[in-house]
Amino acid sequence: MNAARVFLVVAATLALQTTLARFLPTGMDAVDLVLVGVVYIALTSGPVTGLVTGTCAGLAQDALASGVLGIGGLAKTIVGFAAGRVGTQLIVTATLPRFVVFFGATVVHAVVFIGLYMLLDLRQFPAPFVTVVEQAAGNAILGVLVFQVVELLPGALERRRAAKTWRRR
Repeated sequence: MNAARVFLVVAATLALQTTLARFLPTGMDAVDLVLVGVVYIALTSGPVTGLVTGTCAGLAQDALASGVLGIGGLAKTIVGFAAGRVGTQLIVTATLPRFVVFFGATVVHAVVFIGLYMLLDLRQFPAPFVTVVEQAAGNAILGVLVFQVVELLPGALERRRAAKTWRRR
């Protein structure tokens, strides 16, 4: 994946995440679109691209959010590298393995993010387990759907062109 596509994915997910956050009730963190984008890029492009994407996306998200600059960046950097490594070492082409990778990536992200905040005594998270599992499930479902759409889209466009050509005859 070239740099322009990576930038486009990060910019689009950041824009969607910040736009949708205004319309959702407080505390509704069902999906982290930026994390889904980072894991998607890491799985399709490898660990180095995942690491760089996670760093840039995490720092940009930290800058836009009201928190400590760098904690989200570090969490997404670790997740981007790990997801890219998993994508190169294992066969992650079916729905279930992709679901597991997105779910696991969200859990790792939450452990690093919440762990650093609590370690530095900056914020307390009362009983985050249910929220983490809900977000992990939401991210995993969305991640699998994104893969399905991206894989089906070129074939659908080609079938549409072929159908138009067939009708012209």
